[in-house]
Amino acid sequence: MKAPASAPANGSAAEPKEPRWLTDEEQRVWRSFMEGVTLLDDHLDRQLQRDAGMPHVYYGLLVKLAEAPRRRLRMTELAMLAKITRSRLSHAVARLEKNGWVHREDCPDDKRGQFAVLTDEGLKVLRQTAPGHVEAVRQAVFDRLSPEQQKSLGEIMRIVAEGLQPAEAGADLPWLR
Repeated sequence: MKAPASAPANGSAAEPKEPRWLTDEEQRVWRSFMEGVTLLDDHLDRQLQRDAGMPHVYYGLLVKLAEAPRRRLRMTELAMLAKITRSRLSHAVARLEKNGWVHREDCPDDKRGQFAVLTDEGLKVLRQTAPGHVEAVRQAVFDRLSPEQQKSLGEIMRIVAEGLQPAEAGADLPWLR
């Protein structure tokens, strides 16, 4: 994302606006961020696959359901909380249903709506998997950061997440796709 060595000149009167290229320091920060996120996601995914035979995103869905009243959420709300597309959620819930960890229920007041419900077996798997997962998170992130760095990381990521979730109608958000 640095400026190319030479940009083509098209000679038109209305030249396109020059991109705001990243400085060398911004480039260093961006690449470090991307490497960290990629490696962390891989680390947590491998831990959960090894310990429970599920990817990290499935674990996150089970957690969201476990935290919900009556261990159930509308599919649209679950997609929003998980920050994933409805298609990806539908595929994930189908796999979780196949494992017996989740089942779907029709929504009584909306013929098109469905609930995802965490089963007793799903809760059991979550409880068995949580200690290893939290240890993996702790070792990969929290044990490496000072309390001040942890606070800064939380604040920074909250700002980034808020900026990527505009409140205006028509926003292109994963759970609306």
